[in-house]
Amino acid sequence: MPDPLNSAPSKGAKNSKETTKKLIEYLAPYKIKIFTVMVFAAMSSVFSIVGPKLLGKVTTKLTEGLLAYYMHTGLLTDFVYMGRMIAILILLYLTSMACSYIQSYIMTGVSMDVTYNLRREISRKMQRMPLNYYDTHTNGEILSRITNDVDLISQTLSQSLSQIITSIATILGVLVMMISISLLMTAAALIVIPASMLIVMLVVKQSQGFFKAQQESLGNLNGHVEETYGGHNIIRAFNKQGDCIEEFSRINEELLDSAWKSQFLSSVMQPIMQFIGNLGYVIVCILGGYLAVKRVVDIGDIQAFIQYMRNFTAPIAQLAAISNTLQQTLAASERVFEFLGEEEEVSERNDLTIKNFTGEVTFSHIKFGYVKNKTIINDFSAVVKPGNKVAIVGPTGAGKTTIVKLLMRFYDINSGTIKIDGVDIFDMKRDYLRSLFGMVLQETWLYNASIMDNIRYGTFDATDEEVIAAAKAAHCDEFIRSLPGGYNMILNEEASNISQGQKQLFTIARVILANPKILILDEATSSIDTRTEILIQSAMDNLMKGRTSFVIAHRLSTIKDADVILVLKDGDVIEQGNHEELLAQGGFYAGLYNSQFE
Repeated sequence: MPDPLNSAPSKGAKNSKETTKKLIEYLAPYKIKIFTVMVFAAMSSVFSIVGPKLLGKVTTKLTEGLLAYYMHTGLLTDFVYMGRMIAILILLYLTSMACSYIQSYIMTGVSMDVTYNLRREISRKMQRMPLNYYDTHTNGEILSRITNDVDLISQTLSQSLSQIITSIATILGVLVMMISISLLMTAAALIVIPASMLIVMLVVKQSQGFFKAQQESLGNLNGHVEETYGGHNIIRAFNKQGDCIEEFSRINEELLDSAWKSQFLSSVMQPIMQFIGNLGYVIVCILGGYLAVKRVVDIGDIQAFIQYMRNFTAPIAQLAAISNTLQQTLAASERVFEFLGEEEEVSERNDLTIKNFTGEVTFSHIKFGYVKNKTIINDFSAVVKPGNKVAIVGPTGAGKTTIVKLLMRFYDINSGTIKIDGVDIFDMKRDYLRSLFGMVLQETWLYNASIMDNIRYGTFDATDEEVIAAAKAAHCDEFIRSLPGGYNMILNEEASNISQGQKQLFTIARVILANPKILILDEATSSIDTRTEILIQSAMDNLMKGRTSFVIAHRLSTIKDADVILVLKDGDVIEQGNHEELLAQGGFYAGLYNSQFE
């Protein structure tokens, strides 16, 4: 079993004040509703607090009646008075219940609004984040912030926050009632409070870091499970089940370690608080008995005070228990606000558009690296004339796909300029810039919807007839009709119920339907059989007529008809020309081309 004191907490405790401040700022628009909740919570507590005082009066009256009956000086008891007190008690408790219901109703609405707004902000933030963020964070870790962390914040707002308000109101109300009964007994009861507060502060300080580590481990665990599920076929093919289980166990051990330590430290508070509370009972009972004998206080008031003592220590113990959830919530809030505070894509300088589009693309002295101080595109320059078919070739890692990503501003260049028809792409909005392009990438992406909707993606106003025409041009209409449901067949989340080649045909049909101004084909036919590739190539040739197009290909036989072939090596253009010219040079391209037929 892990030792809770063996390892130091993580840095989460340092940011708790800042995170709390941000959370309060986020709740600012709901301050009127939260104030209303506080009022009703206080009213609920007050109405329930008065109950023991009235019961004490009933007890005193009953005791006086018994004494009078025993001494033969009066009636056993006053049933009219008893009935009136009981009626008042029932009314008070019903009113307390109604106030509690109202404050719970309002607070639930606030928590749901906050949860909705947080998820909406996170979703919008995801669309504004640069791609390098997703390159350095796992999907599961990001999803954990949207699901687990936001759910925990929601749960705290809907339940724990109301309990905190009720507990504080109860403590203050009970304190007033205790003082009204006996100041001396109240002072004796309060002796235990400093010890309680000291324990709470020590435990909270020690456990906060463990709660942050627990949330981080949970995100890592989600990421590992998501990756394992997505690649389960590859994992089995390479017999890596054991490694995956070992990695899962390692992360799970980290989660167990941090979760055990945080829960252990938090759970220790409850029995300690109960022990301290019981000491308070002993002190009050001894002192109360003495004061009753001296007739300083009534017996009913002592009974009421003991009830108040329980009502006083119960919310303190409840606050101690809630501190567990609050620490988890602070850790979760910190992770959410960290994500919302991440650096976004550089905003657009201008909002220029191209008036008379021709399709000329100019690269001038482009320098770029995914990581600072590690350049992979050193000094790339090229001029692509309108309507040209440009092929980009070179060895793996030469920067072919990177050039395309820079053209569409998936990443921003370190230096240099990229212009389309003389307009710098940094003077256009990203949405407008990307609307000029149609892409077919090596990695196909389809989502959980019908085949019809997947082809229509990005061109949602297209009719069914236009979708079918695009599918026919991509030579996938025939096999689509042979599938169960045809165009209405639903693809699963991984689109694993169709082949890789079929996926690629759908993405090609999608581009044909979009009818873009500039085409980008990155190994567009890499997963298609040779016969279908010939058919697709003719369809793509028709689509590329009169359009500027960029083709990235490893099979050099597919780009023989390119107007210009750019040969990249180590981030630089080392050769440039058409197929015949480059073969005649007998340089790097000729070596690549000939090596494919050896």
